[in-house]
Amino acid sequence: MGRSGSTLIERLLGELPGFCSVGEIVHLWRRGLVENERCGCGLPFADCGFWGDVGKRAFGGWERLDVDAVLRLKDSVDRTRFLPGLLQGSEGEGALAARSGRYTELYHRLYSAVAEVSGARVIVDASKHASLAACLRWRYGSRMRLLHVVRDPRAVAHSWSKRVARPDAAPDSSEPEMARYSAGRSAVQWMTQNSTLDELARQGLPTLRVRYEDFVADPEAEFGRVAAFAGHAGAPLRLGEGGVELSEGHAVSGNPMRFQAGPVGVRADHGWRRGLAPWRRCLVEAVTAPTRGRYGY
Repeated sequence: MGRSGSTLIERLLGELPGFCSVGEIVHLWRRGLVENERCGCGLPFADCGFWGDVGKRAFGGWERLDVDAVLRLKDSVDRTRFLPGLLQGSEGEGALAARSGRYTELYHRLYSAVAEVSGARVIVDASKHASLAACLRWRYGSRMRLLHVVRDPRAVAHSWSKRVARPDAAPDSSEPEMARYSAGRSAVQWMTQNSTLDELARQGLPTLRVRYEDFVADPEAEFGRVAAFAGHAGAPLRLGEGGVELSEGHAVSGNPMRFQAGPVGVRADHGWRRGLAPWRRCLVEAVTAPTRGRYGY
């Protein structure tokens, strides 16, 4: 789920040789192609050479893609309401399966093009939609690796309540700020998204769960687990007190820290302990009580 501290882990994976981190691809269709928002390199999406090359290899050029049709297809399958059908054990037949097949074909062409343009063998997609993960599981099966980053639901709710400007947004963007959720909605989403990822793991999708709190407490050890799970067999990244040097990337959407380059440290954020109103804290605790203990909260 978003606001779980996964952006830094995604960026760190992108620093490994043979890896390419592309941000939250699920938002490329609207924020990149329609809104022309800024890429992680700082350029508007339409002016980024990397994504221009990807579009040519994937679709013969972005202009050849019917974006409205893609967005309609996305809304017809990549939504929480479709999770019961998407979580069936096998792809099977039917309208939902057919839509999922067409939808994931777009991602397959994108991932393949990113691999060609970047030369990477591992593509890191930081999309936070459990419904997208369920769709992609049907296409890729055990070839796909799912990194399940979980954070205390009270911290997540506090983060979703903040007003945060989106530096990547265009002047006339329909989303000038990051989305905000009420405490209740955040808690329900936390339950739904995490439970769905747990179910995908039970169905055999290779999954590694990482708690945000464990990562910030011992970043080298936790990231070492993540890197090994993703297939990295080389030297580990050093995440000491000086942090790690992040290079410029081409993440298409996500947390504003995707624009950061240079040395970045790992710091715990416990602001929710003071900033989350007591009644909101009680609400989140009540809603998430059935599963919170599963993750050690």
